[in-house]
Amino acid sequence: MFFVLSKTLGVLTLPSHLITLLAVGGLVLLCTRLARAGRRLLIASLALVVILGVLPAGKVLMLVLEQRFPPWVSSGSPPDGIIVLGGAIDPERSVARGMVSLNGGAERVTELAALARRFPDARIVFTGGSANLIFAGPPESVFMLDLLASFGIPRTRVQLEERSRNTVENALFTKALIDPKPGERWLLVTSAMHMPRAVGVFRQVGFPVEAYPVDWNTKGWSDVAKGPVWPVGGLDMTDFAMKEWTGLFAYWLAGYTPELLPGLAPDAGRP
Repeated sequence: MFFVLSKTLGVLTLPSHLITLLAVGGLVLLCTRLARAGRRLLIASLALVVILGVLPAGKVLMLVLEQRFPPWVSSGSPPDGIIVLGGAIDPERSVARGMVSLNGGAERVTELAALARRFPDARIVFTGGSANLIFAGPPESVFMLDLLASFGIPRTRVQLEERSRNTVENALFTKALIDPKPGERWLLVTSAMHMPRAVGVFRQVGFPVEAYPVDWNTKGWSDVAKGPVWPVGGLDMTDFAMKEWTGLFAYWLAGYTPELLPGLAPDAGRP
């Protein structure tokens, strides 16, 4: 049930969708006796386009998430293993075009390859099944072994967790697969904006991990001072950020994360 709700409510609450509904509702009311209310809805939709599309609202929402975990810096003993969350490969497009098609999360794979070469004794675990709600296409794992092999990583070195459909299942099924021992160091590779939710879920299931954020969308708080953006790009950025905030809030309400906005553990320091 949680998986279904997360897929439906997450789409319905996107700011661009809500703005579109307001505008359409306003246009419809203009043709009725409620034309005054229709004009108000149109004005409200235009105001939201300015606030969420032109002003740096999306950048701020992204930065709050991406600043929770700094880039990982090696110190102490090498990691015992590397976990990478799915989300870098588009399975349906890969099948249609006959080649591996990477999306905006491609750094999850490229950084994994770099880490694998840097730490040759570390175990590698890829976690991610099909996240489609209705039409269950092939999981990313179908393509992952061949892709990593092209980077020089032997197939025998990679463990696949192919059942998970969301971040909660990533953590639960990966922990069951790995059975981590006390004192082991495991890196978690996922997008910087998704890292707070991912780390929170892994903490909640009793699997401490070290954050290795990738796929950064921002350079830092200086981005906010760069002035307005085009409404289309700004709304797209706000939608992207709000989707993650909605997921984080839902996971917190459901008890899947110990806090609303997980961050670097106070006693962890900078790795």
